[in-house]
Amino acid sequence: MPQSVTELVELLDLEEIEVGLFRGRQPKTALQRVFGGQVLAQGLVAASRTVPEDRRLHSMHGYFIRPGRTDLPIVFDVENIRDGRSFSARRAVARQGGQVIFFASSSFHTPEDGVEHADAAPGDVPDPEDCPTLSEVLSKASGRPASLWEQEWGALEVRYVGDSRPPDGALVDPDHPARARVWIRTSGALGEDPRQHQSALAYASDLTLLSASATPHGLIIGLNVQAASIDHAMWFHRPFRADQWLLYDQVSPSASSALGLSTARLFQGGSLVCTVAQEGLIRPLRER
Repeated sequence: MPQSVTELVELLDLEEIEVGLFRGRQPKTALQRVFGGQVLAQGLVAASRTVPEDRRLHSMHGYFIRPGRTDLPIVFDVENIRDGRSFSARRAVARQGGQVIFFASSSFHTPEDGVEHADAAPGDVPDPEDCPTLSEVLSKASGRPASLWEQEWGALEVRYVGDSRPPDGALVDPDHPARARVWIRTSGALGEDPRQHQSALAYASDLTLLSASATPHGLIIGLNVQAASIDHAMWFHRPFRADQWLLYDQVSPSASSALGLSTARLFQGGSLVCTVAQEGLIRPLRER
């Protein structure tokens, strides 16, 4: 996976083959399948490239159909559904080896004045510098070297605030048995294009969200559970920078039938900037 922000930006800079048709490159990785956040972010970039620059992405809904291969490029075919006076709609289909692996519908809106309200950011959250890195937390939980995670996720900086893992999790809450919080940002500066920040956040949003649904059950994705993202939705509310700290407040309201649902809010500077939802497979692995 990209080891730096420069590599992440290159990964999200798609080649335009012809009008509405784009090709995404693959990073060097030890993963056996394409990271879902990569496909999500590249699909966002493809759709955004076909929309006037004065319109901003405000929502996207995607479905992961098949696992992607890391040795083949991904082709994105963008269909122009509608261009209205204020809104544009696009459908992006990702294909690899002749098969659909992902598709997403996206809606873009010309910014305008209107009423406004938002949830307040959680209080009493430690600063990022006072939290351990995600790689340290995962290394302690799994017994594997932190370098294994750092090699794949070097383009992101993630600090673990806490979770509701019993019996002494920092976020234990009887009303919400599955909670987790992290601070997240890219590990270096991005440019000024808001769409670059949206695509970078889409990439990062898939890293920890499904894990929230496994928190109360002693399951660690990548260790003792078979996991896969099934669908992913994002709503972008306000401008933000993905290269500055964002608080990722994650809650899983339900897990059943080997499926976990997670929702999350992203705050920056105390303002709610994005809402995310994801359902995925969390199938416990049987001990051999």
